[in-house]
Amino acid sequence: MNAVPISDDELEKLQLESFQYFLDSTNRENGLVADSTREGSPSSIAAVGLALSAYPVAVERGFLGRRDAVERIGEALRFLWEAEQGEARDATGNRGFFYHFLDMKSGKRVWDCEISTIDSSYVFAGALAAAEYFGGADASERRVRDLARKIYARADWTWARNGGDAVPLGWTPESGFFPGRWTGYNEALILYVLGLGSPAHALPPESYRAWTTTYDWRSVFGIEHLFAGPLFTHQLSHVWIDFRGIQDDYMREKGIDYFENSRRATLVQQRYAIENPNRYAGYGELCWGITASEGPGPAELEIGGVARRFFGYLARGVPDGPDDGTIAPWAAVASLPFCPEIVLPTIRYFGTIGVGTRSRYGVESTFNPTFPDSGRRSGWLSPVNLGLNDGPIVLMIENYRSGLLWKLTRSCGPIRDGLLAAGFRGAWLGAGKTGV
Repeated sequence: MNAVPISDDELEKLQLESFQYFLDSTNRENGLVADSTREGSPSSIAAVGLALSAYPVAVERGFLGRRDAVERIGEALRFLWEAEQGEARDATGNRGFFYHFLDMKSGKRVWDCEISTIDSSYVFAGALAAAEYFGGADASERRVRDLARKIYARADWTWARNGGDAVPLGWTPESGFFPGRWTGYNEALILYVLGLGSPAHALPPESYRAWTTTYDWRSVFGIEHLFAGPLFTHQLSHVWIDFRGIQDDYMREKGIDYFENSRRATLVQQRYAIENPNRYAGYGELCWGITASEGPGPAELEIGGVARRFFGYLARGVPDGPDDGTIAPWAAVASLPFCPEIVLPTIRYFGTIGVGTRSRYGVESTFNPTFPDSGRRSGWLSPVNLGLNDGPIVLMIENYRSGLLWKLTRSCGPIRDGLLAAGFRGAWLGAGKTGV
């Protein structure tokens, strides 16, 4: 199976189409971004963080004027700073963190959801990246920097520890802190870096050690790496931080860095699709990308004499599953910086089987060639897009093309402080004085 790699111009077109999600799905009065294109969708605070990060890319690529971008960021940061914080059931956040889902108009909590420590971290990272990019003397850019730094500094990581070392997943006013904590390798690398770098309420180094001591190093298809099944867990922290050549104690012992680890995890994904142990349609060298995602289910069907069970939204992963034949093209695209040699042909291949034909935003969030749908080679195509999918497309394509987000956060004092507190050294980080 062969495919010609997608060109740089085509990558930019995919970026632009994916960025359009944020233009169409943002409330201009408060900067909140809809979680998905489903009618009536609330805002996802993670989507807000990704939008804040995407605006600098849009300015660099000419998708959006600088003044317009500053206004949009200013609207979002003003709202996040002024919105109600506290233990009220319908507040926007508590102790500087934010609820996972908010009403698009009022910004109040919806669905009895949790204060999300990880999704709040994406907001902090996006705000800090925007503050680094918009460094002009203009009053509106100064205001962006001031609000971003205040929002980040307000987060009370001491409270968020809840008396332990590893950080809990979330909190609600009804039940308090979740019993589960951020342990085992996952998307929380950015959370711990930001918590350790806090200027006012920092996590102690013990928190980071409590996280890394629960890591799971495995050999999968003969590829040794720090294991996490869903592909997104190997990507989201890399949206903001350039881990090339910098190592913490764990990675120094293993002789690699987190960037190389994500490269290996990407190769495992492709190898799994080639092996295709469950014999799903379409899987192969150019068709892979299994992660937490939408799906065609819930449904149970007999297809080709085989009973198949399909799921809705689920944290799919490899090699242990769950796997129901659902591929997330955005997850493959977001691996572009790690493995361009396999990602570029894969993006091209997705187009040849009809992925992207229904979506206004570059590609659909997921597709499933096994699930019957209109005779397309792509099979079922998700009818919705999500900010959490389109954002990484915009940002990781840009990191591959120019390293923009990585350059911004290299000069960000809190992120440098957090990395050094976690024991990272080497390459661009060095071992000396942190940024300001």
